[in-house]
Amino acid sequence: MLLLALQSASVAMAQEKSDSSGIPLLSPWENATRPHPGRTRLIAGTTLGLYPLSMTWLYAQWYKDYPQSGFHFFNDAGEWEQMDKVAHAWDAYSIAKPLARTFRWAGHGTHRSALYGAGIAFLYQTTIEVFDGFSAEWGFSVPDMLANSFGTGAFLSQELLWQEQRITLKYSFHLSEYARFRPEVLGETFPERILKDYNGMTCWAVLNPASFLKGNEKFPRWLSVAIGYGADGMTGGEENPPAVDGVPIPSFERRRQFYLSVDVELSRIRTRSRFLKAVGSVINLIHLPAPALEISPGRSVKGHWLYF
Repeated sequence: MLLLALQSASVAMAQEKSDSSGIPLLSPWENATRPHPGRTRLIAGTTLGLYPLSMTWLYAQWYKDYPQSGFHFFNDAGEWEQMDKVAHAWDAYSIAKPLARTFRWAGHGTHRSALYGAGIAFLYQTTIEVFDGFSAEWGFSVPDMLANSFGTGAFLSQELLWQEQRITLKYSFHLSEYARFRPEVLGETFPERILKDYNGMTCWAVLNPASFLKGNEKFPRWLSVAIGYGADGMTGGEENPPAVDGVPIPSFERRRQFYLSVDVELSRIRTRSRFLKAVGSVINLIHLPAPALEISPGRSVKGHWLYF
């Protein structure tokens, strides 16, 4: 959304005449070939504006109903079958990738843009951990920070090594049956459940074979292999409570889920439209519904015609 907001706002800028520095006219979807002051200011202003707004919204969703405390640490490595850690990695990656694209759009070069995007993403995620550190319910989590580092590192290392993302981290979500038993923890509304219900989340590592087969045009550029991880049956962090406030909760089996699927890389579909390329790049953070095999320890392999 940040990428689309920045590039949509640039339409007016693109219609202006070149200034005294000789910066050429650019279409709103065209990358600058050298640092563009106007676009850089636009990115800085938009980022500085969205940062407090998003933090205010996140605070309202996560923290306002819980007591505050002095800053402290908290080891939550054993919670939610580590689904929260995988989600942290995706969060960091999904912030770094579009931010780096906007800096490339402003003419800052692949390596520098990647460093800017990864750095801002890591700072953003660290702010959330500081919020946790002052919350009596949680605390500053070193495992969360390691997951954040993995997400930003997964993006940055590929940009520095290959100047492209050959392995993309993606996300999908479906409504689970478990949130209704603990809506205060897993979310009541749909936006809350997307944020809080780890039962409905699946995070994917999507590998694009064509990017490793340079010069071989037989393999479709847009077709990738997706390996996913999820978990369900969870109504609590480390274990499921038998009751909450005297109200019994059904007993559910907690289980990890591994998925094998295919993925359509919209950003790799050939098109002359820079707008469609930009939109495809943003949507490319989401794993679109596709056939999948589900593998859970102790259970038989299960097939899904379409899994999201």
